[in-house]
Amino acid sequence: MVAKKGAGADLAAGLKELVRKFALKNAQDFGKAMEGAVLGKVIGANPSLRSNTAKLSEVVREQVAAVNKLDKAAIENELAKYADEFKTAEAERAEKSSKHSFEIAGAVEGHFVTRFPPEPGGYLHIGHAKAVFIEDALRQRYNGKFMLYFDDTNPDLEKQEFVEAIHEDLKWLGIKFDGEYYASDHIPILYEHAKNAIGKGKAYVCTCDLERTKELRFSGTGCEHKSQSIEKNMGLWKMMLDGKFGSGKAVLRLNSDMKAPNTTMRDPALFRIKHAKHYRQGDKYSVWPTYDFCTPIIDSIKGITDVLRDKNYEMRDELYFAVLDLLGLRKPRITSFARLEIANNVTSKRKVRALIAEKRISGWDDPRLVMIKALKRRGVTLEALREFALSFGMGKSESIVPIEILLNINRKMLDPIAKRLFFIEHPFELKIEGLSGKDGDVSLKLHPTEKLGYREYSTNTGLYVAAEDAAKLKAGDTVRLKEAYNIKLEKVGAKVITAAYTGKEQVDASVPKLRWISKTNAVKCELWDIGELLVGDAFNEDSIKKRQGHVEGYATELSDADIVQFEGCGMYKLDSRKSMRFLSL
Repeated sequence: MVAKKGAGADLAAGLKELVRKFALKNAQDFGKAMEGAVLGKVIGANPSLRSNTAKLSEVVREQVAAVNKLDKAAIENELAKYADEFKTAEAERAEKSSKHSFEIAGAVEGHFVTRFPPEPGGYLHIGHAKAVFIEDALRQRYNGKFMLYFDDTNPDLEKQEFVEAIHEDLKWLGIKFDGEYYASDHIPILYEHAKNAIGKGKAYVCTCDLERTKELRFSGTGCEHKSQSIEKNMGLWKMMLDGKFGSGKAVLRLNSDMKAPNTTMRDPALFRIKHAKHYRQGDKYSVWPTYDFCTPIIDSIKGITDVLRDKNYEMRDELYFAVLDLLGLRKPRITSFARLEIANNVTSKRKVRALIAEKRISGWDDPRLVMIKALKRRGVTLEALREFALSFGMGKSESIVPIEILLNINRKMLDPIAKRLFFIEHPFELKIEGLSGKDGDVSLKLHPTEKLGYREYSTNTGLYVAAEDAAKLKAGDTVRLKEAYNIKLEKVGAKVITAAYTGKEQVDASVPKLRWISKTNAVKCELWDIGELLVGDAFNEDSIKKRQGHVEGYATELSDADIVQFEGCGMYKLDSRKSMRFLSL
């Protein structure tokens, strides 16, 4: 027992050191360590920790809080012992990134056809973006074709609304397709292939309930329906098509091996009954194929040469090819790559629907999500999203990536067009004496280096300055209003500061510089600081922090979706000009 306790203590100490190391590096890179980013790095370094994210998240929170209390010098001093390790890792990452090649062994230029297969039961997310960018890159590499295939055989969830939303998202992603088709348009062909499978004794109708089916699959035991005659199965199949069974009361299964090591091959469902109106087919059908049956068939008959998909489907590759072998159909080539997962977020349609139903989030475009609509609303550019998604290549190595990596790429791209403005959260009134005429008129650049123009104000009627800045001031101080002029403070009160104008000449760099807003040009606004959606597996109640305050009057000239850099606050996107709401980037 002593040995076990000692081993456990060593493990705990090792985990703490690993987490702290990445927390220190994250704080050095971004000025403050962020739980999601650190969690992603730790799991990326040791994927086995994914099995206990609750405990890991606890350690991450503890270490992030501790590191964020350190000053810059202390962080750099402690991080120095890992310098060589991070330098080596960065060199390896840069080398690997530079060598990303979008190629498939055996693919032939001019003879390449792939497809993107969304289900219209929800909206596209960041993982779909990675897939579609890779497929488009391969289409270009092999001078091939790229098809849009709607996997729409679940009438319970699918809607025309989602078809239109997917079209809109793909258009924004800059993807052009060579054709489009729908699984539900191929139902008659699929019925014929089902009849063929039954006739070969390779499919049977099962009426076991779901619970019993699960038990039998787990034990590797076939039910009594598995040995039914072809004639009986043909009769039951006709009854299914004629609507003689209720929803979920009968299933057509592949007659396979119930002892198969790959449990996917243990008599999987090929068709199930759903008495629901389909968004495209109406009441035409009630017997619907599963993805595992219809997709390989449609891929084959549509001339798809290459299927690109998430490596989590690899267990189903055997079934994909088994269906085609059974029916004597041509087999496409399958290439798998790792899915793109974002730390402390969700892409599951089921989970997003639940969050919407619980009113935890406002909808599919809630800026905390990583749906394409949400990222676009938040201000993520197509260029940043493409660079981010393609940077992972086609490898199968799994990692949970912090959203901050994408946002950092995005901010760098937006910096040249982000207009600089002032935001004041808790205003202190500043009265300046000694201003005469044009001394109070100021012209401020909208960008320090780019030619984006100016905004002009009169400061003669008084100003607002931020409470956090005012708290550092005292009577007698000389300060400079940013990009304007110098003042000497005469009195610093509880809500009002009085000062005297002392000229426009540049002063020593050590002199404090104040953000300010002209009182007559102050506009009420609200900043939404977007955090991570989850803490561990739980919803983060502080995932949006709202700040009310004032922005300078130039903001009324902005258009919805304009990007601004609030000095001392960060980069934001104007989400609503009407309500003057800004979302953090």
